[in-house]
Amino acid sequence: MSFDIDVTRKLGAKRISLRFSAPSGITALVGPSGIGKTSVLNMIAGLLRPDHGHVEVGRTLLFDSDQRIDLPAADRRSGYVFQDRRLFPHMRVGANLRYGRRGYGLMDFDLMVDMLGIAALLDRWPATLSGGEAQRVAIGRALMSSPQFLLLDEPLASLDEARRAPIRAIIRRVAQEFALPVLLVSHDNGDVDQLADTIVRMDATSSG
Repeated sequence: MSFDIDVTRKLGAKRISLRFSAPSGITALVGPSGIGKTSVLNMIAGLLRPDHGHVEVGRTLLFDSDQRIDLPAADRRSGYVFQDRRLFPHMRVGANLRYGRRGYGLMDFDLMVDMLGIAALLDRWPATLSGGEAQRVAIGRALMSSPQFLLLDEPLASLDEARRAPIRAIIRRVAQEFALPVLLVSHDNGDVDQLADTIVRMDATSSG
């Protein structure tokens, strides 16, 4: 299994509890706003500690409350594309991309730039990018960390349909060519239908 997740976390008055296993490919996590989808991504990434459960990706156990395993976020090798992209405004695109580089040696810079079609953007400032351009750069920066898996939080939410199609193609290509497990949060049925190999639904029984 690519993802074997069983997490419970209390956040204020809300309790998030989700258990699922998913095979290789792209898994979509869907459900109403506020149900806790982003919190689940954060627990997998190591940015939010579950109260109980385990997080296993591939054959790597990242968190297990019973065994007292809790790998730091920096050691989990997750490529996380946040909903707000979080590009550094004071760095040009090329510097943003190189900032994410880790020493694992999986991702060649020129190959990644060519794959994403962003060579012409390297000297641009983030503020000058369109939504689709910024999203490609955010995906590129995540790839530069040589991740073992990708977490994508609403990666297409701010894009119109004309700009969604090429980003969908990029996500699919990245997942296939690098054999990366992908966990995608989306509210859009079209994106889920076109991208997801597996769908995991969160509802009122997952949060209460």
